[in-house]
Amino acid sequence: MAYNIADLLEHAIDLMPERVAVICGERRRTFGELEERANRLAHHLAAQGIGAGAHVGIYSRNSVEYVETMTALFKLRAVPININYRYTADELGYIFDDADLQGLVYERQYAPLVAQARTADMQHMLVIDDELSDGQAADAVAYEAALATGSPERDFDDRSSDDIYVIYTGGTTGMPKGVVWRQEDVWRVLGGGIDFATGKPVLDEWRPARVGSTAPPAVFFPIAPLMHGAGQWGALGAWCAGNTVLLLPKFDAAEIWRLIEQEKVNRVSIVGDAMARPMIEAYRHGEHDAVTMQALTSSAAVFSPTVKEQFLDSFPGLVIRDAIGSSETGLTGIGVSGTGVAQNTEGPRVHIDAATIVIDDHGRPVPAGVVGRMARSGQVPLRYHKDPVKSAAAFIEVAGVRYAVPGDMARLEEDGTMTMLGRGSGCINSGGEKIFPEEVEAALKAHPAVFDALVVGAPDARFGQRVAAVVQCRDGERPELAVLDSFLRPRLAGYKIPRELHLVAEVRRQPSGKPDYRWAQSVVLEARS
Repeated sequence: MAYNIADLLEHAIDLMPERVAVICGERRRTFGELEERANRLAHHLAAQGIGAGAHVGIYSRNSVEYVETMTALFKLRAVPININYRYTADELGYIFDDADLQGLVYERQYAPLVAQARTADMQHMLVIDDELSDGQAADAVAYEAALATGSPERDFDDRSSDDIYVIYTGGTTGMPKGVVWRQEDVWRVLGGGIDFATGKPVLDEWRPARVGSTAPPAVFFPIAPLMHGAGQWGALGAWCAGNTVLLLPKFDAAEIWRLIEQEKVNRVSIVGDAMARPMIEAYRHGEHDAVTMQALTSSAAVFSPTVKEQFLDSFPGLVIRDAIGSSETGLTGIGVSGTGVAQNTEGPRVHIDAATIVIDDHGRPVPAGVVGRMARSGQVPLRYHKDPVKSAAAFIEVAGVRYAVPGDMARLEEDGTMTMLGRGSGCINSGGEKIFPEEVEAALKAHPAVFDALVVGAPDARFGQRVAAVVQCRDGERPELAVLDSFLRPRLAGYKIPRELHLVAEVRRQPSGKPDYRWAQSVVLEARS
């Protein structure tokens, strides 16, 4: 068996076909049902010329069809391309073209945007609906009709550990980029067969959860959508281990707690405060039994100490983990929080392995205490799709070893841990002082009148940039800049305090919960024009 996503999924399927693999709304699929439907879809796609290496977009919210489509494409050695379902027609057109899509599987509600953005190379289109809508492409095929034409048999070509996996970045500070991985490498960096302490492969590493046991599988609930790396990677890891994955089509804090209680969820993953804060407030204002929840993991965005404390107050035995990584590195470090453990206010402080270092602007390793760019060796991506210039900047050699350098700023500590400070591309330079937005945002959100906040740099004639805060207040609140200034002074150095305050009805974030700094920058610039 190759270290290939389809092979690993099929291994789990063969061991536990009756186990529930995915729950989404009222629909469930066992591993056996997932196998049959994915095989049917794969055979249909193959008959349309979709084969090894072909890029096929998935333009959908979380759904069982999303899971079936990913699985079918992996079986064919084709490449699923994740597409943000909030994109405008222009943004879709960029992704369709940049990703070289040969096909697309999409929800019917997005048909008008697809019609505007479709490229000539997109020869096969599947619509997740039994009925085609007005204005639908004449050559589109209904999803269920496509499955009806395909064989349920597993009779595909042999696969390889070298088969390609692509995940598009969210584009929080620039245009999205397709990160190209070998499938074995992406599986390894997600924890597959790797001893995190040593970074070495573990023999006999594949042990599906509770095989042969009458105990139920673990139930994993990734709140982030499958079109985001945090959601997709967590789900793939759970399926390969034979566990059940619960999916939510649209974020709803109260519904999350209802599902945790109903499905007896064990592990939950979120993307920072954008999900954590409304969740814990909904929990405290409702009546929910979440006794089965054992671990809460956050990645890809700041998880403020004040919000963590609210979770720990409500769930004293809960294990909270900051999982640090990116589309270019996979899992890089883990920080664990619990009741009575002091919180680091600068940023997550995580345990790292020997493959992770911090380098300066010239690619040289720096000692403990010096801020630089985080770099990770070992299993790293091959490149960015169609972007040799950015590939050369992000994947470099240090002392003859290849590293991925995604742009995260960090500092090694004397005890061997690493403090994550934020993305260098979002760093604010005010009179030579470097300010990382995440730290200021976390401090702002500790104020009782602030519900959410993003921090960006605004032009300043004297200092080059000044700190500007874009703030969503709680209902009935409208704090003035002077009030926030007084609140922040004991918590932050003076040069980090916002000099501008822009109040908005809602802070805009991506569906994953990651910040939209381009939008926040536009709010600041429009207010100054």
